Amino acid sequence: MNESPFTSLAAYSRCVAQLLDRPDIKHSTVIVWSDSPYTGIAEGDIVFQNGTHLRIREELDFDAAQITAYGYEVYRGEERLYWYDDFPHPNDRTLASTFPHHKHIPPDIKRNRVPAFEISFSRPNLPFLLREIETLTHT
Repeated sequence: MNESPFTSLAAYSRCVAQLLDRPDIKHSTVIVWSDSPYTGIAEGDIVFQNGTHLRIREELDFDAAQITAYGYEVYRGEERLYWYDDFPHPNDRTLASTFPHHKHIPPDIKRNRVPAFEISFSRPNLPFLLREIETLTHT
């Protein structure tokens, strides 16, 4: 991808479709939609052959060519394994290196947060998330 996929609804839709065309994905309900030429939403579930699923929601700004907000949750069955979000925690110094990006992990998944070095507003996060879930299936 030489050009940013965040420049238009069509470009990001193509990017998502290409990323989700994988044999380890059983099915996907991810849609990319917009009610404005300047913004978009990507949301839905990606179900993997092994039963793991990823729920995504991204808010996109095509004018700025970036993600403006997101949430990514990973489940195995009904159990939420971890999630990423961009809710700022400015008083948590352990998250300063990737502010506001962070990952919630067990134990005490709501309060146990770690930096999310691979998550960004300026590049697609799906490639990383898919690779990360792929490693879950091999552990």
